[in-house]
Order: sequence, then structure tokens, then C-alpha cells
Amino acid sequence: MPNELEDLSYARYLTPLEGELEREGDYDCVHISSDDIDDVEAGHARFNETVFTSMAITRGSMRFSRFTDVWQRNVRWVGTDLSDTSWQDAELIAGALVGVDAGGANLRRVRFEGCKFDSVNFRKAKLREVQFVDCVLRHTDFGDADLTKLSFPGTTVEGLLLNRARLKEVDLRGAVHLNIAEGLDALRGATITPLQLLDLAPEFARTIGITVREG
Repeated sequence: MPNELEDLSYARYLTPLEGELEREGDYDCVHISSDDIDDVEAGHARFNETVFTSMAITRGSMRFSRFTDVWQRNVRWVGTDLSDTSWQDAELIAGALVGVDAGGANLRRVRFEGCKFDSVNFRKAKLREVQFVDCVLRHTDFGDADLTKLSFPGTTVEGLLLNRARLKEVDLRGAVHLNIAEGLDALRGATITPLQLLDLAPEFARTIGITVREG
């Protein structure tokens, strides 16, 4: 995926956003930038070949919206409702998601690069072929989620919540730090390194009721 706006195949067709984001809006080849958006109400909107750059989207709801072939750079999502949204063939670079509700979302072929996640809810979401590259994930909740073919190269994972998550072909070997707060038993279906296993051993022991004591 391209790392610069001008490398997008549809870059020359982009037009600036006119007006405000609206509920059930249809946005095709639109460039949304500069002005921060507070209390957005754009549920059930459709974004196709659309670019978001250098802005913050704070509070409000975009629930049930669809993001297809969307590219984002330097975008901060703060306290926004993204539950039940659909993302396909999307790339988010150098962004942040803080206090975001993405419960029930469906992500396929999505790449996050250099992004920071803090207290993001992905409960009951479905993620397939998703990459977290050089990201920071703090207190990210994947409870009851379906996670397939995820990877975490160069990513710091802290306080991960995996309660009742279902993992398949999830590769955690590239994570530079791996800390799981809840749901260690959900790691079946994941691949980790021997060193990561050693780091997680005390938590594994506590999970299955083993007391480890010197002497």
C-alpha cells in the first residue's frame, strides 16, 4: 500500500469535501482534511476511495458506515463511535485512536502503521488480514472477537484483552513487547517466540492455578 497521498491510484480524482459529513452520506473520491470535526453524526455513510489527512474527529457517531479503499494519515479519532463499521482495503498511517468504540466492526485487509491505540474497544469485531506495523496498543479489547491472519511487526502491545476471542493464524512474533492482561487461554491459534513464551510464563501459571515458589 502507498505511504504518500500522491502515490494513490485515485489521487488525481480527489475533490475537497463540501459541507459537513452527513448521515447516510455517499463520499466517493473525496479529500477530507484540515478542519477538525466535533460531535460528528454520519452513521450509515459510505466512503469509497476517500482520503482523510491531518485532522481530529472527536465524539459523535459514524456507526454502520463503510470505508472501502480509504487512506488516512495523521488522523486522530477520539471518543468516536465506530461500532459496526466496515473497513476493507484501508490504510491508516501515523494516526491515533483514543477511547474509540469499534465493537462489532468488520476489518479486512487493513494496515495500521505508526498508529497509537488507547482504550479501544474491538469486542465482537471481525478482523481478517490486518497488520499493526510499528504501532502502540494499550488496553485494546478484543473480547469475543474473531481474529484471523493478524500480524504485529515492530508493535508494542500492553494490557491486551482477549477474553473469549477466537484466533486463527495470528502472528505475534514481531511484537517488540507483549503483555496480555486478560484472556491468555485465547492464545491458541497464535504464534509467539520462545522469548515471548518465557515472558508470559508467570501469567500462564496464574491462569491455570500453578503456584511458582522458590525452595
